[in-house]
Amino acid sequence: MDKLSKDKIGITIVSAEKELFSGDADMVFVTGREGELGIAPKHSPLLTGLKPGEVRVQNDGQEEVFYISGGMLEIQPYVVTVLADTALRAHDIDEAAVLEAKERAEKALAEASADLDYYRVTTELAQAVAQIRAVRRLRKQFG
Repeated sequence: MDKLSKDKIGITIVSAEKELFSGDADMVFVTGREGELGIAPKHSPLLTGLKPGEVRVQNDGQEEVFYISGGMLEIQPYVVTVLADTALRAHDIDEAAVLEAKERAEKALAEASADLDYYRVTTELAQAVAQIRAVRRLRKQFG
């Protein structure tokens, strides 16, 4: 990242596998444990957990959309770090595979049996829904 101006915030998105994004932004939006967060330059310091969802990075009228499966968020006045369990660019998500995973999870919940790993299935469902939202937001952006 170059020297940041006072009207930009630096953001880095890192997964267990690699650094996915590093750059400047006007605004960053994420899904925190307590709800949606909009982060602008000069934001108060914060450390919080992240739920499966989107990370939206807005810069100079453009928006990049990422999917994360959860993780941690650190905010400093001019730096945002997303430490994600898994992170993907929205355009890299296989929508058909995600829709199939969502249907499997919904079916497993509907047919709940005694040996159902409820936590695993609901986590898979939440991740699939978040990925679908990220793909649809990207599709809406580029029509």
